[in-house]
Formats: sequence, structure tokens, C-alpha cells
Amino acid sequence: MSAVIGGIVTGLPHPLLVPEQNAGWQRVRQGFERLRESIAAQKPDVLVLYSTMWPSIIGHQIQADPNPEWVHVDELFHDLGSIPYRFRMDSELAGTLRDACEARGLKARTVSYHGFPIDTGSVVALKLLNPDNAIPAVILSSNVYADRAETVVLGKATRDALEASGKRAATFAVMSLSNRLFTDWIDPADDHVHSPKDDEWNRKILELLEDGRLEDTAQLSRTIQQQIRVRKVVAFKSLWWLSAVMGQHNRYAGEVLAYEPIMGTGGAVVGLTPLQGDRGDREFDEDDVEVFRGNREVLQS
Repeated sequence: MSAVIGGIVTGLPHPLLVPEQNAGWQRVRQGFERLRESIAAQKPDVLVLYSTMWPSIIGHQIQADPNPEWVHVDELFHDLGSIPYRFRMDSELAGTLRDACEARGLKARTVSYHGFPIDTGSVVALKLLNPDNAIPAVILSSNVYADRAETVVLGKATRDALEASGKRAATFAVMSLSNRLFTDWIDPADDHVHSPKDDEWNRKILELLEDGRLEDTAQLSRTIQQQIRVRKVVAFKSLWWLSAVMGQHNRYAGEVLAYEPIMGTGGAVVGLTPLQGDRGDREFDEDDVEVFRGNREVLQS
């Protein structure tokens, strides 16, 4: 098993920089801290991030600088202040991942030069999940034009690279659920999810993930994109990648560690741990059965 733990984390900077300004942001910060403990308990060799806040246009980029160091200021919330960072990357695995991507027909390249602009989401995730750089990391970009097939293949290539390296991984998608930001200034104390519809969908997604139903949730990605997402990219693709790298099934122990509004968006911290036993598969897309061994527990709608 390559991915020993995974999940989703919000990438907005408020829980890192100003958690004291809103009780919900503080709870998200605490959710990160609890997730950090869960990650440490699994003793992974590497932390792999797929960041929706690092857009790429041509192919897929992989951070390979062994020790990127800079001072980051978020392009939207620059008033919150600066984030100095120095990270530890697994350059060898980054190269293996690039090769695995190309072997599966993807365009990919590593990036490694001083001053490369690591995105806010990756900076926030690494600062809160891996503050002492105890675990080397790999960061993947999110291609804005990649749809399901390409994103699933990227996840499978990530899994290939992990299996080839023999490393145990913590794999996380850096993302928001609903992504509608407020366009006017609000008092932090008045923060709320942009609309009741967004909030209802967010809670349903989290209900599924808490039940360990990663693949079922991934199958809803196009509907989620249509219902609660501003169309910045072609699809709500994070769960396609996460499911492909962790395993396209529903046999997970899910834990929702935090869910709060962050400037109108749905900010969540969720952990998923693979289970060895059989919980009853519940995918929308049933197997192509060759030998009948009894009915499966499959969603009817």
C-alpha cells in the first residue's frame, strides 16, 4: 500500500495567518493540527500534494527544488501579511513521478530554481501539516484544461511513482469545496458560506467522505462543479486524482476534522485512511462481472 493516509485540506491563508480573527478559522487551524497528528501516526516517507491553487497550462509541473526558500504573499489577501518559508522536497521522487507521467502519455516537467513561486495552498498546507519539515514533500500542479481521463491518469502515475520508490505516502488535495469568494470586504466575524445551496452541497460531500466513500464522491465531480463552483477550470477534479492515487473504491475510514466558511468558500480538513476489510462497495459504476458471487451494495440513484 503506497498511500497510507490522504484527504483534502483548504488552502486559503486565514487559518495560518489570522486564526484569531474568526472562531471558524481557529477551528480549521485546530483541524489541521489534529490531521498532522494522524499523519505522523502513519509514519509516511513522503507528503504528496495536488494543489488546485497551482495552475499549469501546458502539462503537469512537479516541484523538485530540494530546499525552496522564499517569502510568500498571497495575491488576493496580501493584507494578511507575509509567509516566510523553507521546505524540504523529495527531488528524487519528483523525477520518478515525471517519468511515470510521461510513461502514461502525459506531458510533465520538474521545476527547480530559486524564487519559483510556490502557491498559497501548498505553502499553507506544508506550514500547518509539516511545520518542522519532518517529512519530505512533492507538489503537483493542477492543469486547468485537464478533464477526468487526464486527471485520473495523473493519479495513477503518482501511484506508479510511489510503488516504484517503495515509499509510504500521505496524499492530499489542496482545495476548497464550494469556491465562491466574497467580492466585497466583510468583517471576519461575519464570514459565512456564500449561499445556503453551497453549504448544503458542502455538507453532503463531507457526509460521503466521512463515510469513507471516496470513489462515490469522485463520481459526482461533474455535478459538484456545476452546482457550487465558479468555473475557473474545466472540472472539479481533485477527487479524481485523490481516488486514483489512493484507490478507486469506498473502503476508507473518513474523518471530517473541520468545516467552516473562509471568505465565502467551503473550507474543510478531511482525513481518509484505507481499510483492509470489506465494507461493501458502493460505486455508481458497477463492475463488469465475469463470475457471479452475489449482489453488491450499489447505489440505485
